[in-house]
Amino acid sequence: MASIQPTHIPNLERPKKGFNQHAERLNGRLAMVGFAALIVIELLTGKGLLSLLGWA
Repeated sequence: MASIQPTHIPNLERPKKGFNQHAERLNGRLAMVGFAALIVIELLTGKGLLSLLGWA
């Protein structure tokens, strides 16, 4: 059985700065992790973030 191999290897270099798809995806993932962490902290302590920081 013959295997199918690509004839062209794409250039996978990512832009280093500015708004680009990689940066936006990374920011979105980090925001989701932070939001989930805040929910877990609130469930474990029974207090919100501002209460824990002494601002409320």
